Amino acid sequence: MPDAAIDIIYTWVDDSWPGYHEQLGRYAGNKHDRNPNRTRDNLDLLKYSLRSLVAHCPWVGRIHLVTAEPQIPAWLNTAADSLVLIHHQAILEQLPTFNSFAILSALYRTQGLSERFLYIEDDMLFGAPVMVEDFLLPDGRLRLYPRSGFTSDPADEVRITLSPWNRALAHSNALLDAKFGGRRRRKVNHIPLMINKGWWNEMCQQWPDDFARTRASRFRAYNNVVSEHLYPYFLLNTRRAAMEPLLATWRVSAYVPLENTPLVSAACLARANGRKFVTLNDGFGAAPREAVVKMAKKFLERAFPIKSRFEL
Repeated sequence: MPDAAIDIIYTWVDDSWPGYHEQLGRYAGNKHDRNPNRTRDNLDLLKYSLRSLVAHCPWVGRIHLVTAEPQIPAWLNTAADSLVLIHHQAILEQLPTFNSFAILSALYRTQGLSERFLYIEDDMLFGAPVMVEDFLLPDGRLRLYPRSGFTSDPADEVRITLSPWNRALAHSNALLDAKFGGRRRRKVNHIPLMINKGWWNEMCQQWPDDFARTRASRFRAYNNVVSEHLYPYFLLNTRRAAMEPLLATWRVSAYVPLENTPLVSAACLARANGRKFVTLNDGFGAAPREAVVKMAKKFLERAFPIKSRFEL
């Protein structure tokens, strides 16, 4: 198990930022490019994620926050100890970018980032104490938590009725099949991902053209690489990761789809209590229902009531 500090890196976007929608409109080509579920920040989830990080992960190093310049959360204390702000131009050439695949693929380029770092999306929270051992096995291999169900078949890459996400998953599986042999692959749980920079770079060098194409895509595209899927299976096939049983995933995590149906959202939020890993996924569609938004905010304030040093 590593003794060196492990940094945190967050990605964040807020589509209510002045001028964002105008800029998006100049480049967007279809409804998937304009999907508000991926860019909405109506719950201040990053604020609560940082509260949960301080409460439950005392072992972390610096916190790097990656945004599109000049976006910064209005509540953020930019002078907070150990906080580092990073804008997209520090890691990517194709700007502006609205492509989470491109951003994630290039995070390891961040200057000053620790050799091992934890990638966290702003909708991910820690609901109980979490240790490095929750991500790494004693021999340093990555601990993988699967979800029920399987990812897209490589043949799905050509199905234009599917979302760019599912088509890119199919493309990523085609790359894995060509390198390691064909097989069905389970979904990997939507929780923070522990990354080794050297291993990540090795993965990028294995498929250089695909990563170059991904980083040049302003939006998610069918021939992009889904790094959060490719990396775990690249390590699994090179014996640097091990898959936990499905029951372990259920015990430590809760995936909460925030839908515009109060009863469904309430049931999912109730299951999140006490889980180490909690994800509140925006499934509101075009217009969030006020009752569900209030319910989610109440859950967040009750679960994470103590302000962190990252707030003004």
